[in-house]
Amino acid sequence: MLLNACRDEAYASFLRGGLPSRKEERYRYTDMQGMFAPDYGVNINRLPVPIDPYKTFRCFVPNLNSALFFVVNDTFCPPSEPRTTLPDGVIVGSLKKIAETNPELLGDCYNRLADNNDAVSSLNTMLVQDGVFIYVPRGVRVEQPVQIVNMLHSGVDMMANRRVLVILEADSSLNILFCDHTDSNTQFLSTQVAEIFIGENAALDFTSVEETHSENRLASNTFIRLAERSRLCHNVITLHNGTTRNSLNILLDGEGAECVVNGSVILDKRQHADNNTLITHAAPHCSSRELYKYVVGDAATGAFTGKVFVAKGAQKTDSEMRNQNLCATKEARMYTQPMLEIYADDVKCSHGATVGQLNDAALFYMQQRGIPVSEAKRLLQIAFMSEVIDNIRLTPLRERLRYLVEKRFRGELNTCEGCTLCK
Repeated sequence: MLLNACRDEAYASFLRGGLPSRKEERYRYTDMQGMFAPDYGVNINRLPVPIDPYKTFRCFVPNLNSALFFVVNDTFCPPSEPRTTLPDGVIVGSLKKIAETNPELLGDCYNRLADNNDAVSSLNTMLVQDGVFIYVPRGVRVEQPVQIVNMLHSGVDMMANRRVLVILEADSSLNILFCDHTDSNTQFLSTQVAEIFIGENAALDFTSVEETHSENRLASNTFIRLAERSRLCHNVITLHNGTTRNSLNILLDGEGAECVVNGSVILDKRQHADNNTLITHAAPHCSSRELYKYVVGDAATGAFTGKVFVAKGAQKTDSEMRNQNLCATKEARMYTQPMLEIYADDVKCSHGATVGQLNDAALFYMQQRGIPVSEAKRLLQIAFMSEVIDNIRLTPLRERLRYLVEKRFRGELNTCEGCTLCK
């Protein structure tokens, strides 16, 4: 099977490097060895999970009308009966089963973009047993959003290794929503490697929302290749977590490709979130826009490292990177490192980062009008995050995230309507 064919090489790569330490530049802000230290269980024997998530769990987004699918731990769970009306030729299914029954659909895409010298990618390739495969044929515009809910369910400490492969052929389009949830307070460690191919003149909107708990650890590596005149809007929203390390690698590989990358992170207690991005402009006349915002409170730690690499010959590149952060307490910590590396001489590139506190004048103005200081702070934090949320193009999802962001700042844990797992 295709998944097995890559394991030996991944194992050898992992043995050579091992888990990264903070001495490695891309991992300097996150203790990866500490993340992997607990004795996690791994479902090697593929024991079935005794739940039907389609009956017990709801990730409720009013009016979204998505094509809904579940991954429980590291296993794709197909619905027991057809629940969607996706166009003919569109596939959303188990990566393992597709690799067994229709390997030609995967072509040479599996493990093509993933960095085999990266420990998380190598470990995932070595251990992965299932995941999600999404395919959109040439010329198909999918109007219905595809929603994938990653549900972690276990009575013991558990490690799950998921793989995602998305292929959009030329002139196609798709909206994808990934949601990460947990249903118990046991320790979880998830590794996820996503490889996404966007064909010529194709368009993808990809939004990832994490709403887990303080004992959850997530290491996610995403690799995206854009062909000529293709378009990407990528959003990462961290509402609640334990320790999260996201790596995003985007290759603008065709002339006229463009990407918009947004991130919104809310942290408190002792939560930790580290976003590391690399956007490579390898072709001329490409554009990229990147905006990440953090609000860090209590003794939480946030980190952002962003790099735009402009290759030789990538003339007429237009790139902007911004990272803006609020530290709500004296104990909060935020580390930011925006970078440019340019080897072309006809480009327009900018980058910048800010770390600060809420504006005292704005707080005073609101208090003068009868708004309590605690409420004034919440309103300013919500307004601070609105720029990122406003960039999400799906109206129902944008409105839902505005609601969840406000609930998060008010310290109210959210349970979606009809959900029996997360009570």
